[in-house]
Amino acid sequence: MSGTKSAVLLLAHGSPESPADIPEFIQYVTGGRTVSEAVMREISHRYALIGKSPLTDITRQQAEALQAKIGLPVYMGMRNWKPFIADAVKQIVSDGINQVIAICLAPQNSSTSVGLYRKALWAELKPGTAVHFVESWHDHPLLVQAFAERLEPVWQQASAETGAALPVIFTAHSVPMRTIQAGDPYERQAKETAQLVGGKISGLTPDLQQFAFQSQGMSGGPWLGPTVESAILEMKKRGHEGMVIAPVGFVCDHVEVLYDIDIGFRGFASEHGLKLWRPESLNVSATFIAAMAKLASTRMALASGIVSLA
Repeated sequence: MSGTKSAVLLLAHGSPESPADIPEFIQYVTGGRTVSEAVMREISHRYALIGKSPLTDITRQQAEALQAKIGLPVYMGMRNWKPFIADAVKQIVSDGINQVIAICLAPQNSSTSVGLYRKALWAELKPGTAVHFVESWHDHPLLVQAFAERLEPVWQQASAETGAALPVIFTAHSVPMRTIQAGDPYERQAKETAQLVGGKISGLTPDLQQFAFQSQGMSGGPWLGPTVESAILEMKKRGHEGMVIAPVGFVCDHVEVLYDIDIGFRGFASEHGLKLWRPESLNVSATFIAAMAKLASTRMALASGIVSLA
């Protein structure tokens, strides 16, 4: 495509830079709806315990690694904090980019995440910029491989320490049940990611693989389950001394990993006499960066008419 100047745009949730930012951050997350003082205190408490969410910093590192890998500009935009998606789009336009591959750092498609990123992006688009939006990439072979590379050594070590093959509880962020009932593919895609990852781990039999949804919301009706706590208790009932929690719905460290799993679920397991292990998050895993590079180059080729959709 003559005259085409291409780039990649990574889209993510965003995270506050400091405790003082949390009230404003929550306003973006909830779309302006007020939350109770109790909820605000609990959120502030969780961020205080982990110090700071590294999500923005890690996303920046992922963008830099991807840019070095593919040799194209890579931008990042957050829906709920700086740099906002609107800021990224302004920079893209200012830099003369007219073709963008947009990749959400949420591989499984949900209207509550990917759908909102897309809506925010489309609201900022200007005529003359072609955007090729990746709806989901939950089953990308290199993404699956990246998760498996993180999980396998931890599962083997944990099993060796306890003298028995331990179960793995795969997790992803919960969403409101009404979302799934409306036809959202998220639950199916999250479980498919887990099944593909589990299938790559030698010795991890299907009976040792469980799926649970974490980080259920504090309001807004019923949320998708089962909860991680119920899955932990089920593993205890089956006679296991511990388990590995593998969050396949997240691609970097942030509060849902560093607090919900490392503090919340580990504490819950300990209270019930169980040990809990977690593989390192993908963060800037070379295989994960390769997955995004392959995804971007394939979409770029499709957009340029180099590869047939058939």
